[in-house]
Amino acid sequence: MVKAFIFDVDGTLADTERDGHRVAFNLAFEQFGLDWHWDEETYGALLAVTGGKERIQHYINTYNKPEKNRPDLEDLIKSLHAKKTENYVALLANNAIPLRTGVKRILSEAREAGIRLAIATTTTPQNVTALLENALGKESLDWFEVIGAGDIVPKKKPAPDIYDYVLDALDLKAEDCIAFEDSKNGILSSLGADLKTIITYNGYTRDDDFTGALMVLDQMGDIDHPSSVIQHDYQQDYLTVDTIRQLV
Repeated sequence: MVKAFIFDVDGTLADTERDGHRVAFNLAFEQFGLDWHWDEETYGALLAVTGGKERIQHYINTYNKPEKNRPDLEDLIKSLHAKKTENYVALLANNAIPLRTGVKRILSEAREAGIRLAIATTTTPQNVTALLENALGKESLDWFEVIGAGDIVPKKKPAPDIYDYVLDALDLKAEDCIAFEDSKNGILSSLGADLKTIITYNGYTRDDDFTGALMVLDQMGDIDHPSSVIQHDYQQDYLTVDTIRQLV
């Protein structure tokens, strides 16, 4: 019996990376007078690093930016990330980032079936709140018993810490839950916590290694937008709670 679904956010609930976070980062760079710009290809490579502040630091080091010698670099990174979060929330408020196909339906089905909901993500709590409130309404925050986000654990994905935190807060065993992820770092994290994992990849992660996944799809799908299944003998046009129960 599946007792809980645990969802990643960026790339899983919504295609937030390319047209959300990347755009918000670039706006922050402009606002701080920096000549940095992350095009789609550059940002795709930077996604190998989880966490926004960590991503900025990696970019500075990898591209040998002169800012790496600033004595206030740590403060600069924190300020950039805070401004980026502000920009991202504004994008969400303008409905620029919808949920991925089938996500709202799966959440509704799970609630009707009495399956508990939780979130395990490296993005900030503010980003999670903004996405849920703008895509599903303010009441949706109450749908999720636990929201594990941001710096609440010392190690971010691919470490399993965030999933361990959520499982502990739910007071459930890994065998009672299903994780939903979209990337290699995500599945390394969920499998590290011994969670069965369903992957819905996106444009940035379609070529990732998803070894160990319970199922790999391009999206959860709907009746008018069927899923394409990459890994598993799957007979339906879109993912349902009943199908997930049968898988486990």
